Amino acid sequence: MASPHTHRVVILGGGFAGLHAARGLARSAVSITLIDRQNHHTFQPLLYQVATAMLSPANIAAPIRHILASQRNAEVVMGDVTGIDADSRTVHLADGGAVPYDTLIVATGATHSYFGHEQWAAHAPGLKTIDDALQIRRKFLLAFESAERASDDASRRAALTFVVIGAGPTGVELAGAMSEISRSALHHDFRRIDTTTARVVLIEAQDRVLATYPYAASVRALKDLGALGVEVMLESRAVEIDARGVTVVGARIPEPYRIDAGNVIWAAGVKASPIAASLGVPLDPAGRVAVEPDLSVPGHPDIFVAGDLARIDDQRTGSPVPGVAPAAMQMGDHVARLIAARARRSASGAARHPAPFRYKDKGTLATIGRNRAVACVFGGVHSGFIAWLFWALLHVVYLIGFRNRMLTMLEWAWAYVTFSRGARLITGMPKDTPS
Repeated sequence: MASPHTHRVVILGGGFAGLHAARGLARSAVSITLIDRQNHHTFQPLLYQVATAMLSPANIAAPIRHILASQRNAEVVMGDVTGIDADSRTVHLADGGAVPYDTLIVATGATHSYFGHEQWAAHAPGLKTIDDALQIRRKFLLAFESAERASDDASRRAALTFVVIGAGPTGVELAGAMSEISRSALHHDFRRIDTTTARVVLIEAQDRVLATYPYAASVRALKDLGALGVEVMLESRAVEIDARGVTVVGARIPEPYRIDAGNVIWAAGVKASPIAASLGVPLDPAGRVAVEPDLSVPGHPDIFVAGDLARIDDQRTGSPVPGVAPAAMQMGDHVARLIAARARRSASGAARHPAPFRYKDKGTLATIGRNRAVACVFGGVHSGFIAWLFWALLHVVYLIGFRNRMLTMLEWAWAYVTFSRGARLITGMPKDTPS
């Protein structure tokens, strides 16, 4: 039990930024309360592998309580934050509870943005959580079951058509994995359909895939997607999404183009967690907090924002720091160092201007399929098997827990040798679904 005079640090969010902040304060004279609506931390870069039946959810997630179990100055609260009262330094929870703080770290991340078309969410799920991944996996695998039982070619073709909207890293990885599993792992499992005829369409509003990557990486990724049979529609955007498919318009399409599809997946945009609005400070168009150079909230030096919720420019390039896992980890580490230094200065009576956050870009990676990836590292663009191997090793290193690392490596090794996917379970079916 912490002393009543111990400095209270409350962290909202158990993602990369929140966990790194908590761990960074392990040896500091503070008490930490980490609040998250889920009981687990998810390694989001591998969510698409759960969605495409490569990995089980437990391979990429771990209970937050277990992660922080040995950290004596930290406790975990599973709760839904509804608001922040900066004047009284209190966090309010949905169950009526209130958690006071001396320093607050807001790291609640981002969610899907449908650019004003929220009704599309029912027909085009995004991929941010384990639940999202399981929903996509269920719909993806059910599409082949539906095609197997289809009584006409039109229904069969629609069931075996998969549309991914947005060709950023998530969209590219999803599209590549879906095409690959259709052509390899499922090929011998069905009797009435040829799964290799599955159609995967990737829609992108800009003129290239992986638009935030170097041009050479975009060119290589497009080539690899084509080799896997993915149809890429550039300079195109969805104007209508319903239960039967999507309607697309674009510079390269003379008139609205309808795609009948059993699965539409949204990977086109994100917006910041709505909790940012309760801070009462200016937000950018995506709902992110425009933070001070040290990641504190303007006018509130006792509140920090880290991860996808923070809007800050990279001092080297002038462009916003990207919403990627390494940036969130670095922000969490930075905030922990500042708070630890404050605690030491408070004890000694010294004062010093806080150091600004400096993002260290360690490169960007994306995998397109077996032996196919792009890695923008070490000052160049690399592709093929070496890039794919580097991507795999790096992701294993960043996974939390020895068990998760070992299980993931074993699953990948088995899939590489056998071309199979070991997590092809259809779960979460409604109770009234016919057996």
